[in-house]
Amino acid sequence: MAKASARHILVNSEEKCLELKQEIEGGKDFAEVAQEHSQCPSSKHGGALGEFQPGQMVPEFDTVVFNEEVGKVHGPVKTQFGYHLVEITSRED
Repeated sequence: MAKASARHILVNSEEKCLELKQEIEGGKDFAEVAQEHSQCPSSKHGGALGEFQPGQMVPEFDTVVFNEEVGKVHGPVKTQFGYHLVEITSRED
């Protein structure tokens, strides 16, 4: 079965999400931005979510993690929790 690991940043607005994505694309460290801004408890681990399989995260999150390019920052991804930036750190199919 497929498995992946990812890290994310959760904020409450699409605007904030886009602003943080620009900072990361401009050279800021993803983990540092996550620690400073993410509203998820994973922020203390730089946004790292560990390893998971399809169906363990909300569908919108799974769609990105199991279909998009590894090593790139994706988003904003809207879920019931807010807006996410997602970086897929590894994936095995």
